[in-house]
Amino acid sequence: MTSTDLPAQDAPRYVRLKIELIAEITDEQALKAAALAQVENDEYLDDEERAQSVEAIEVDPSGSLAHFIDPVALLGDVPGIELTSATWESAHTDFDPDEESWDEYSVE
Repeated sequence: MTSTDLPAQDAPRYVRLKIELIAEITDEQALKAAALAQVENDEYLDDEERAQSVEAIEVDPSGSLAHFIDPVALLGDVPGIELTSATWESAHTDFDPDEESWDEYSVE
């Protein structure tokens, strides 16, 4: 790629970031309580969204974790960046820390 292949400086350039995190839930009740408090204090949720969030937290602990994901916190202070869209999900996964294929995800 040469500099002539790049978009003009005044044209917006979009970058898709894909981040995968694997978190171990070590205290499901503490996570659930914190998520419920987060939902209760979220001034941007209407009553229907709040009810859906509470239901998701009650059904699945991975639903609790989703309430702590904040893409704005990841990019909010980065100069020259405006967050235009963000989606995320949380779901259970099979994870074996002793399996070699997971080594690339290891945090030490």
